[in-house]
Amino acid sequence: MELFLLGLTVLTGCAVGWSIGANDAANSLGVAVGSKVLTLRQALFLICVFGFLGAYFQGSHVVRTVGKGIVPISDLEGNMPVYVAMVSSIAAFVWVLIATALKMPISTSHSIVGAVAGAGLAIGAPVCWRKLVDVFICWVVTPLGAAVIAYVLYFILKHTFHRVVPDRIAGRVLALLIVLSGCYVAFTWGANDVANAVGVIAGSGRLSVRMSLVLGSAAILLGVVTWGYKVIETIGSNIVQMLPLMAFSAQLASSINVHVYTMMGVPVSTSHSIVGAVVGVGLVRGVRVVNMSIMREIVVCWVATPFVSGVLSFLMLKILTLMPGVR
Repeated sequence: MELFLLGLTVLTGCAVGWSIGANDAANSLGVAVGSKVLTLRQALFLICVFGFLGAYFQGSHVVRTVGKGIVPISDLEGNMPVYVAMVSSIAAFVWVLIATALKMPISTSHSIVGAVAGAGLAIGAPVCWRKLVDVFICWVVTPLGAAVIAYVLYFILKHTFHRVVPDRIAGRVLALLIVLSGCYVAFTWGANDVANAVGVIAGSGRLSVRMSLVLGSAAILLGVVTWGYKVIETIGSNIVQMLPLMAFSAQLASSINVHVYTMMGVPVSTSHSIVGAVVGVGLVRGVRVVNMSIMREIVVCWVATPFVSGVLSFLMLKILTLMPGVR
């Protein structure tokens, strides 16, 4: 029975990984596609390569926070660690899938953290509210920080780049910078977001952190190649019409922002970071270039995410614990 539960939990964790790849592929090179520096196929290939490298080599930092920092999953009795991991994964997956179908770049970090907290409350497990508050503060600061960094970067580059780089090679230099910064975004995305797929599995103590990282990375890459194109359209061109220098500034700002949180072990949203960065570079040209209608829809989804996934997780685990034989 326990082996069956573990297999089901791994499967749901991989489903979350797939949904992350489908929803968050745009965070890495969506702006590069929107500025027509890369084709969609080229972008998806680079996202797969560098997303895997980030997840494998630096994903363990955030995996430990998601797996044990919110609710001490491995300390629960009986099969309850597996139930919490499974239900949390299902709740997060359902909400991310709905948002992806709507082409909304929501936060998978918010979704899984909300789901873990909801599951913990359902069984009366100790929830580390102080850690949750710290994570929430980082969630609020993430898009603001990315916007500020992107605004400063683009403001400086807008007034200096063409003075320093000769016009005859400016286009090629910009294209290279956009690709390199996009690969950096993919690396930091993989490092931070793989925890959303398998952090609860590693936290249950049933699989090692390294094995969890491999499974999560593979699931994320599958999501990238099968459905990742959907949100790329929203990020790449619907918020702000991107120029190449704007794309580079946005990607570099976002990746620096996320990398700092990753090394701190904080599960932040790469969606929030890249959207904040895109808005930041847009504001250099004036607020009129920002599609405020799309921004309002995105912000509503952001706010709703942890609560929706938390309620789903709470209700599912409550129902599950009423069944005979569930301990």
